[in-house]
Amino acid sequence: MKAVGYKKLGPIDRAESLVDIELPKPQAQGHDLLVEVAAVSVNPVDTKVRRRADAEEGQWKVLGWDAVGRVAAVGEKVSNFRVGDEVFYAGSIARAGANSEFHLVDERIVGHKPKSLSNAEAAALPLTSITAWEMLFDRLDVRKPVPGGKGIILIIGGAGGVGSITIQLVRALTNLTVIATASRPETQAWVKKLGAHHVVDHSKPLAQEVAALGIGAPEFVFSTTETSRHLAQVIELMAPQGRFGLIDDPVELDVRAFKGKSLSIHWEMMFTRPMFQTADMDAQGKLLNEVSQLVDAGKIRTTLTETLKPINAANLKKVHAIIESGTARGKIVLEGF
Repeated sequence: MKAVGYKKLGPIDRAESLVDIELPKPQAQGHDLLVEVAAVSVNPVDTKVRRRADAEEGQWKVLGWDAVGRVAAVGEKVSNFRVGDEVFYAGSIARAGANSEFHLVDERIVGHKPKSLSNAEAAALPLTSITAWEMLFDRLDVRKPVPGGKGIILIIGGAGGVGSITIQLVRALTNLTVIATASRPETQAWVKKLGAHHVVDHSKPLAQEVAALGIGAPEFVFSTTETSRHLAQVIELMAPQGRFGLIDDPVELDVRAFKGKSLSIHWEMMFTRPMFQTADMDAQGKLLNEVSQLVDAGKIRTTLTETLKPINAANLKKVHAIIESGTARGKIVLEGF
């Protein structure tokens, strides 16, 4: 089968950073679905793994943790899917990625593809939806009010893939007021279109930007990017006893300043459940099905902004470079082999 992989870690501008290859077609066993991949999207995790991890000796490393496709075969323990079902999922970072014609994924972290979306539109959603959902409802527990709070959430990096779906989930499933950050006219327009009540510029001091709105202090803050840069401002602007969540990887994170306001800190990694085979691993499949229903009900929309064809090394290199530039808006998807 066709696939895209690499041997040695390194920057994207090397000829061998991503290569078109041929691999054996895998076989479904146990809880696995064998999915014939129709579309994939690229996430920051793809670029991070490519820069940090070599392939195992004698093997190729295949990236790709967002996919849409058709179930081609099922393992003997599969109970929720049949051959021919259309599915979407993010997979597990502990296994080979989905930048291949056929891909194995555990059924417990798979959802039924939204019927109202194309393959490309659906491929934009899984990883970011899982990340946003788990942060909002499992980590920050935004449905539980903070005493004296005004019902406000600040989303730092609102125009990115995670921010784009977080705004929509908050609007669809809570009564919180959404403040999103964006620094360029096109990204500010994007987050407003997705439902942000207010937009502030993260290139300026955030505490002043939020205070100038005159609506009160956010009790929830979700930082999707550049946490180190904004941390002091976040602590200043948050309401006492608020809850702070992050998904990026600061080199250092001094949490002592959180103590005065009794702010809690919540880290989200959407691969935790499949990596550790947690008892609630199937929660990811369930939430993806809820996302699918929200999409088909018209309550949330795809965050797709660009589609490239086909899925090959040249196009994946282009998207990796865009993501590493920090200028991506929404999600970029590759479709078809």
